[in-house]
Amino acid sequence: MSDSIERNGVVGAGGAGFPTAVKLQRQAETYIVNGAECEPLLHKDKELLLHCGAEMLAGLRTAMERVGARRGVIGIKEKYADVMLALEPLLSSDMEICSLRDVYPAGDEFVLVYDLTGRVIPPGGLPLDVGAVVSNVETLINVARNRPVTHKYLTVAGAVAEPVTLHVPVGMAIGEVIAAAGGATASPFEVLVGGAMMAQLAQGLQQPVTKTTGGLIVLPRDHALIRRYLRTWIAMDRIGKSACDQCSFCTELCPRYLLGHPIEPHKAMRALCFAPDKDRLMMGTLYCCECNLCSLFSCPEDLDPKDVCAHDKKFARERGLGWQGRPEDIRPHPVANHRRIPTHRLMAKLGLSGFRNVGPLEDRGLAPRRIVVPLQQHVGVPAVPTVRPGEAVQAGDLIAAPPAGKLGANIHASISGTVRDVSGAVVIEASK
Repeated sequence: MSDSIERNGVVGAGGAGFPTAVKLQRQAETYIVNGAECEPLLHKDKELLLHCGAEMLAGLRTAMERVGARRGVIGIKEKYADVMLALEPLLSSDMEICSLRDVYPAGDEFVLVYDLTGRVIPPGGLPLDVGAVVSNVETLINVARNRPVTHKYLTVAGAVAEPVTLHVPVGMAIGEVIAAAGGATASPFEVLVGGAMMAQLAQGLQQPVTKTTGGLIVLPRDHALIRRYLRTWIAMDRIGKSACDQCSFCTELCPRYLLGHPIEPHKAMRALCFAPDKDRLMMGTLYCCECNLCSLFSCPEDLDPKDVCAHDKKFARERGLGWQGRPEDIRPHPVANHRRIPTHRLMAKLGLSGFRNVGPLEDRGLAPRRIVVPLQQHVGVPAVPTVRPGEAVQAGDLIAAPPAGKLGANIHASISGTVRDVSGAVVIEASK
């Protein structure tokens, strides 16, 4: 099965796209399904658990057998009682559902592992360091389906006529996906690719859907959240130096700091001004999870500690900085469980409460006439095209693969048609 997982190009569908076949090569005692989905307005994982629960559990069984796990744990928000009721009768004796609070960032891998096992992953570590493996709901469904990954589930939300969760061909332009949700209800508008908290601002409506695209949030161009994502590093640096009063709210609500990790965003902000102590102050930036809670919720001045931490990571690595402690010395903050941010309060702060918070799963038979499939949709090296311009391909055919011996993932055609280009991406036009 591991060979088929690799052949089918299965990668983590809820994060950076780590190749799943590689993840399943290590042994672990607990396999965790991340169904927390804590980003505001996104409903993809909840909808998949409700409608494709049996497939997810089949994928979980395969994954548990591969890593030798004796326990499978599915983390689902407690507010989704209907989802838990639907899954309960399908569980085997070595699987269980654990309810999670409706807080952000419940889906952060480190937070999730702590909530479900009571163990803290050491700074810079992996769930395997505490005997666990974590996978997204959709990833396990792809494992169970045992066919090439050609489509992506994602929620389209925000300023659209019909908030919805769709099954989208990989490589389809996001503008076409938004049109399938009834189109934008704001003009002009921008699109956040991913969740509102950890998104990337779309580089145009022709930007393609990838294997890791989890959501499209459409917002008016003058929305406060869009203005934050448009802020330049020069502006972040300037206002950080002039306005940060070292209140430390960013640190006090940081989920990794609360787990006991050596990350203190307020010190990264201090390092903007105090060059002599910069090395000491920026060391902890290596362990920032970039959840954006510090910038978009905690800071009373609307500053950008997350971006400062992300900016400083490169320099911290270059200087060889890092935590030198022992994993057993890590202790969660005594009030960690009382500093979780309720989703409804986060949505209010972000200015998202006025949008419909729904995303039913619907099959709208999306069939684009043209797809642009990026060669880098995963952790590792870019895939290399295995097809040439002018070649006819069928949906599911292999169109790119990683170089031999390199970390990467296979990529397959999501529509049948003719290859038009392979430089930087594989472009396919549908058969007429």
